[in-house]
Amino acid sequence: MRSPLLTLTLCLVSIAVFGWLLVVGRSLLIPFVIALVVWYLINALAEAVRQIPFGTAHLPGWVALPVSLIAIFSAGIVIIDIVTANLTELARDAPAYQARLEAIVAQVAGHLNLNDPIELSDLFPDGGVQRLVSAGATFLTTIAGSASLVFIYTLFLMLEQSTFDTKFAKLFPDSAQAQAAFRMRSEINRSIRHYFGIKTAVSIATGALTSGILIVMGLPYAALFGFIAFLLNYIPTIGSLIGVIFPSLLALVYFETLTPFFVIAIGLGIIQFSIGNLIEPRLMGSSLNLSGVVIMLSLALWGAIWGVVGMVLCVPLTVVIVIICAKIPAARPVAVLLSANGDVDPAPDTRA
Repeated sequence: MRSPLLTLTLCLVSIAVFGWLLVVGRSLLIPFVIALVVWYLINALAEAVRQIPFGTAHLPGWVALPVSLIAIFSAGIVIIDIVTANLTELARDAPAYQARLEAIVAQVAGHLNLNDPIELSDLFPDGGVQRLVSAGATFLTTIAGSASLVFIYTLFLMLEQSTFDTKFAKLFPDSAQAQAAFRMRSEINRSIRHYFGIKTAVSIATGALTSGILIVMGLPYAALFGFIAFLLNYIPTIGSLIGVIFPSLLALVYFETLTPFFVIAIGLGIIQFSIGNLIEPRLMGSSLNLSGVVIMLSLALWGAIWGVVGMVLCVPLTVVIVIICAKIPAARPVAVLLSANGDVDPAPDTRA
């Protein structure tokens, strides 16, 4: 009989090797993971399109699926073009904004009569603002550069998805295990669809309201900051904070008075607080069943492994882990620890 210490050691070694493979293979895995998300969203949208009345019936699947594919990729191309143009313009103007920010920091330090005045270089490295913008441009360029690979992956997933159920069923030696696996897959699918559906809706609302306020106040790059707010809303906790800081800092250096800065900062703060703490929790309910500490640890872990993509996917990935562990008797304690209240599905019956 294998000793508990040996089992624990093997598990830790396996986890370490798996994590190392995720980091080393990120350039290959990230486009495929993005393709999986896009494929999933296409199927979810196609399911919604099928519900559109078409005479006395509904739209057939062979119409809904191509329509969803074209709609999502067309929207992605348009958004990337608009955001790239805004980011390029912002990168060009970044030195002027940085100089203005340095003057404001020096003015504040003068009013406070500090013996050791605060300088912008104490908060950001030299050229930090411009490098931050350049990093954003590089990220978008990387996404756009891998778009063709993502499209190819997505296309092959769609072409082969009709065989997935047959292959999945043949992985198991008997029909009872196959049915249990299908039930687990359905639960994962339901939870992820619920999460992405609500998260996407509230992210679109956040991005639209953010762009609306910035357009009304006359701040440039409204479309860029709207997209940033939309994307960051998928990142738990810190995403909404960053979505307020960036446009507020730009308002501070763009306008001559502080009134627009306070209006934008307070307005965006109210939007993020209302949607993130009042509307979204009511829509989401307790369906995720994840501990807040676990979400933050997952955010840090997947962010370190896959960067922004890992931060966006940290919650659904953790939900999948909880559901799978809850169905395996040996791994059920892991699901209990990761859950919000320890209430996971009952352990499956393992009696012969």
